[in-house]
Amino acid sequence: MRIRDNWNRPICSAPGALFDVVERVSDDYNWTFRFTGRIIKDVINMGSYNFLGLAARYDESMRTVKDVLELYGSGVASTRQEMGTLDKHKELESLVAKFLNVEAAMVFGMGFATNSMNIPALVGKGCLILSDELNHSSLVLGARLSGATIRIFKHNNIQNLEKLLRDAVIYGQPRTRRAWKKILIVVEGIYSMEGSIVRLPQVVALKKKYKAYLYIDEAHSIGSIGPTGRGVVEFFGMDPGDVDVYMGTFTKSFGASGGYLAGRKDLVDYLRVYSHSAVYATSMSPPIAEQIIRSIKLITGLDGTTQGLQRIRQLGKNTRYFRKRLNKMGFIIYGNEESPVIPLLLYMPAKVAAFARHLLDRKIGVVVVGFPATPLAEARARICISAAHTREMLDAVLDALDEMGDFLQLKYSRHRKSARPELYDETSFELEDEVS
Repeated sequence: MRIRDNWNRPICSAPGALFDVVERVSDDYNWTFRFTGRIIKDVINMGSYNFLGLAARYDESMRTVKDVLELYGSGVASTRQEMGTLDKHKELESLVAKFLNVEAAMVFGMGFATNSMNIPALVGKGCLILSDELNHSSLVLGARLSGATIRIFKHNNIQNLEKLLRDAVIYGQPRTRRAWKKILIVVEGIYSMEGSIVRLPQVVALKKKYKAYLYIDEAHSIGSIGPTGRGVVEFFGMDPGDVDVYMGTFTKSFGASGGYLAGRKDLVDYLRVYSHSAVYATSMSPPIAEQIIRSIKLITGLDGTTQGLQRIRQLGKNTRYFRKRLNKMGFIIYGNEESPVIPLLLYMPAKVAAFARHLLDRKIGVVVVGFPATPLAEARARICISAAHTREMLDAVLDALDEMGDFLQLKYSRHRKSARPELYDETSFELEDEVS
């Protein structure tokens, strides 16, 4: 039997803490599917990256989005450089710049294209890109389209990055030995398949030491980490001026779509002219722009409430609680303890299908990932925590995972609790003998 049933599952509700899944079955061992007409109601959603719970069903707090839809319509029907720049786009860009504490920002209608279509505007032939080996495919595509030379450094490995920087400065370009026009370091804030957080202080130190530029993709980190949700720069308590190009998406914490680039005003002004997205792509939909404006005002407290701060704190509490419980159970999980992206290692491809199917039977929806998105022997489930998850929901999922871990033998960690913990509470017998 094929395992295709674990992907492309259609849902028919908002991707909140609970969602509804359209039931489908196969009569030919998962080669094709047919819908039964039934809906699996109230499945606990552990797969959507709805970190702050802002992707939800309509309520009265979304009235401004409805008003904008009535006034502006659903589409723009033009590019930013023609007739597609609205007052809502300008308002949003001003809010994003203030939120990030930078001079200016520009927004785009698609997160993936924010990377893939703008990196070629920043670097080209004669430039060097130093890219983390686990960067997102949008960054990889943008780097390849740019025509710049690309060199890969090991994931979050500062020594390897410094070696590449040192060699780039010493030897310059191949054959001619001329100095590189630009050296651009490309990293992510939170890596979406690893849950790890970039070692930003060390990367910034190297960037300054070797006079390079730093491009950081905060798709998963903006809104989800830092005391007020401002991403990895705030998480590490660093100066916003330490990063040259900020990139992020509105698809995760903001419950919308699209992306942004931010930094110095001269950089953003340059992108307004030379960005492929600005020249050729349709502008962001006005209701989407209003949803992002609403979300930023909520996060920053400009709406007059503390709901945003409460959501950020709740996300942190849920993340730490869930990770701690998984570790105690004996699962191997990757990533930083503050990261709401939690990869749970399944390793064996055969266990991927069984894991997802059994959990769906228990009304728990998870995302499972295998080759080629991960190495062949590192299949995993990618769990995303949300501020909308209640403690009861998390406990229900953890109980199911505990049972599933025993059933499928997934508790690979060697740091499980000892069967005889009393032995570890005693002092060394040899030490007692020496003292006596």
